Amino acid sequence: MDTEPPTERPDGDLDWCFDAVQGVSRTFAITIDVLEEPMASYICVGYLLCRVADTVEDAGHIPPDEQSRLLGRYDDALDPDDETDIEEFRSAVEPWLPENAEGVDADEVGDEADWNVVAESPRVVATFRSLGEDAQSAIYPPVSELVTGMAEFVDRYADDGGLRIRTIDELEEYCWYAAGTVGELITNLLAQDVDDRRAEIMRANARGFALLLQLVNVAKDVSDDFREENNVYLPAAWLREYGVSPANVTDPENHTAVAGVIQRVTRHAREYMDDAQRYLEALPESQGNTVEAWAIPFLLAVGTSRELLERPEDVVEEGGVKVSRAEVMGLIQLFKSGNVERERIGELRSQLEDEPFSPS
Repeated sequence: MDTEPPTERPDGDLDWCFDAVQGVSRTFAITIDVLEEPMASYICVGYLLCRVADTVEDAGHIPPDEQSRLLGRYDDALDPDDETDIEEFRSAVEPWLPENAEGVDADEVGDEADWNVVAESPRVVATFRSLGEDAQSAIYPPVSELVTGMAEFVDRYADDGGLRIRTIDELEEYCWYAAGTVGELITNLLAQDVDDRRAEIMRANARGFALLLQLVNVAKDVSDDFREENNVYLPAAWLREYGVSPANVTDPENHTAVAGVIQRVTRHAREYMDDAQRYLEALPESQGNTVEAWAIPFLLAVGTSRELLERPEDVVEEGGVKVSRAEVMGLIQLFKSGNVERERIGELRSQLEDEPFSPS
């Protein structure tokens, strides 16, 4: 595996990528901030490659058939064996950029920072191409699986105007494409630096680590996903058990029932905590990887799941649930202090399952 970050890049492009992550994902920004080189660069660029596809898939103002075509062209442009150039994707997506999407509700367009990454996709891909061959070969396959998986879901629900997940199994399938592939990317980068036994543990538990984080995201973002993207990820089968149609998840009269489904999804997410912890405990600290880079989002997911179980109504009544900024900063400072041994992750998890973090 490459042991040094690339030495030749398009001028300023890597710095731009680091700045872009700060604007599109608080969680990944925290992760990248506590990684060292070369892993920080690998994860930063790999994440932005995924974010381009995610933004197109979430765009409520782009017709499903066009979303699918754009995702296919983007995947072709990433394929080292395909002659499609990333500029072809950039030209195809140009009419759908926010500044060109006249007469479209702002909620349907999405966040400006996300679209800035899409607009700068040639810069992201150029930076990716400048990484070492080993890093590229570790990153590209899971990114391609994410892109093609998202296109498949867009096609599946093209006639519904948005995703309408039917069952918990289908939700896990979607979560695999949205997050499991990112976990596979991380594992690909790190598994070659460990013995076979540790690599086996990582690969066996990477899925659980990713599903925990993504299922918690699904539970906490129900209102935003519906209002901004017209997507309903809560399983329709579970909603109907509570007497709710997916089309009415944000209706005031359904708040209590939807809160029950949010709790159910959250409990299901918590079933993956053991897998996630095993994954963290097996991660090597090599190539600039640090345990805290992944322990912090794990523990924040645990804390968010606690809040979701305690106040699920806030998701539909107030638009979301988050742990407090004080809890986030407290965890970050704890790890920055250097006083957290790998073995303490389980202790912190147990604390956060029941109560907010407070330094002892």
